[in-house]
Amino acid sequence: MKTTQLSSSTFIRIFAVFLATFAITLALTSSIVIATSIALVFTFISTLASRNIERKRERALLAALPEIIDHTISGVQSGLSLAESLASLNHRGPEISRDIFEIFETSLKEGRRFEEAIGEVQFQFSLRSADQLFEALRFARVLGGGELVNLLRELGNFTREDLALRREIEAKQGWIRNSAHLSAGAPWLLLLLLSMQPSTASIYATTSGIFVLILGMVLTTVAYFWMGYLGRIPQPPRIFGSL
Repeated sequence: MKTTQLSSSTFIRIFAVFLATFAITLALTSSIVIATSIALVFTFISTLASRNIERKRERALLAALPEIIDHTISGVQSGLSLAESLASLNHRGPEISRDIFEIFETSLKEGRRFEEAIGEVQFQFSLRSADQLFEALRFARVLGGGELVNLLRELGNFTREDLALRREIEAKQGWIRNSAHLSAGAPWLLLLLLSMQPSTASIYATTSGIFVLILGMVLTTVAYFWMGYLGRIPQPPRIFGSL
């Protein structure tokens, strides 16, 4: 049910963006052909851009891992068990991960085994770096946690170094994504300005004009995906936690 509701809301948002863009463009150009073309391109770009916004949660969870490790170390050193330390993250952990650890605490109260509860948390994170943390906690629980604190400290240092390197790469490659948005939208913005003249709008209403618009939409789509491919940071495969 949740997936259906999410898909419906996404479809409504896309349709609303298309309808609003079409109405504004039609009012400016008085051309249905040009208004449809610009609305399709703008809806396409805004939809892909919104997917990048959704990925912010993944980056925020990744950035929260060092703090989660620090809180876990603090709990273990204060005399709490590993399960109690993780359950306490529901209240004193990073804000973005509290709901996930609330599920962990609820699972333990319902009598589920530690491995099952930590597996659910690992599924909620769905991150390679988080897999390393939760697999280490799972093994420490099974084999004994004599070296748990040292293991968590080393893992915390490794996670911080990985985050620093990833942020540096993202900062250097961010201009590629911005260039993709600008390169895809600039020609159509120019078309919108030129189409305010009736003579220009009438040209694109012909068969040749429609062909040029369709060709432009295809080339814009190809160029946008190509720029996105060049600016994409390769993600190492998940060894643990992948289904």
